[in-house]
Amino acid sequence: MIDIFQEIYGTLKRNKMRTFLTGFAVAWGIFMLIVLLGAGNGLIHAFEKTASERNMNSIKIYPGWTTKAYDGLKEGRYVQLDNKDVATPEEFFPNNVTKTVATVRQSSVDVSFGEEYTNIRLAGVYPGHTEVEDMKLYKGRFINDIDIRERRKVVVLHKKTAEILFDKTHTEPIGQHVKAANVVYQVVGLYDNDNNSGDNDAVIPFTTLQLIYNKGDKLSNLVMTTKNLPSIEANEEFERQYKKMMGAQHRFDPTDDSAIWIWNRFTNYLQSLTASTILRVAIWIIGIFTLLSGIVGVSNIMLITVKERTHEFGIRKAIGAKPISILWLIIVESVAITTAFGYFGLVAGIGACEWMDSLFGNQTVDNGAWSETIFLNPTVDMGIAIQATVTLIVAGTLAGLFPALKATRIRPIEALRSD
Repeated sequence: MIDIFQEIYGTLKRNKMRTFLTGFAVAWGIFMLIVLLGAGNGLIHAFEKTASERNMNSIKIYPGWTTKAYDGLKEGRYVQLDNKDVATPEEFFPNNVTKTVATVRQSSVDVSFGEEYTNIRLAGVYPGHTEVEDMKLYKGRFINDIDIRERRKVVVLHKKTAEILFDKTHTEPIGQHVKAANVVYQVVGLYDNDNNSGDNDAVIPFTTLQLIYNKGDKLSNLVMTTKNLPSIEANEEFERQYKKMMGAQHRFDPTDDSAIWIWNRFTNYLQSLTASTILRVAIWIIGIFTLLSGIVGVSNIMLITVKERTHEFGIRKAIGAKPISILWLIIVESVAITTAFGYFGLVAGIGACEWMDSLFGNQTVDNGAWSETIFLNPTVDMGIAIQATVTLIVAGTLAGLFPALKATRIRPIEALRSD
């Protein structure tokens, strides 16, 4: 085996430029494969993070404006959600809706403690709010059923809001009283979330906000958690039936997509899963074809090598060398070139992914209503490195196989006659 590698080294040394250019094509191919896989992982990891933060089997409903005339009413009418819309989904769709919660908001409220204050939004919610939104209790407790029933003046603050109001005086927030628009609330808990949208609502009981701020029975939005809707088609059919029910209650055309806005997280999740699979396949196809361009170069070089060494192979066979030894020599040389330069491209690709991670490793987009992580941890794991290694070895073997088979078919007499 040592003799084989010494011979390969001598051959490569005699053809430095040709070896370098061939190897560079292989290195570039594996480099592009790793970089594309890393970038794809960045998108996929961001999707997985967002999915893990929220209850995916949920549907969020927002009010909208009609674009079609219906039942004697003109288009351009605002469809306002109200309290009865919280109870009706579970009544009409008991096999599909497990829970419905609502939110009502009051914008631009000054919340103060002593001399410290901040301007934020108040959100009136139900106890199940944390089950469907990106909201994690950090300290204390959340809104409970007694708060809703008795319309208590209690508040759960965002962790950042508590820092603004209480950190300067080193006061423990839980149990303190804050003033919001001349109404005093007791702080019963703190929450945190993983988004970067600046969405730091002060959370109070739903019924309390409706009463104090004269909201009547109106809602800002509602969220339903669903079951028995395993496919995109099933979810789309449920949405059609839900619009039909809402259209009857609020007198709008059920086919009017603007009357109410529906955000089905589970449908988006299923679509994203399909997109992730397509993305992975597309990246591997593009990367492998890029790598193949280098492999073709290696194969061509090995064909040239076989032609140049025809006389040598003839002598080897004339003195008793077996075809398998020549086959082995050519394949090992091909695998050596492919693997050596391929690993250089592999290391460079991993380095590029780490560079991407340091610069763009946690990118989010904020559309005002919520924020989404769109790029996260664009690196390749050990499994990808193993797959790339196997790809290199297989590619090197295939690149050398056909030239090696050609070398084994050389007849000694014809080879000895060649120049």
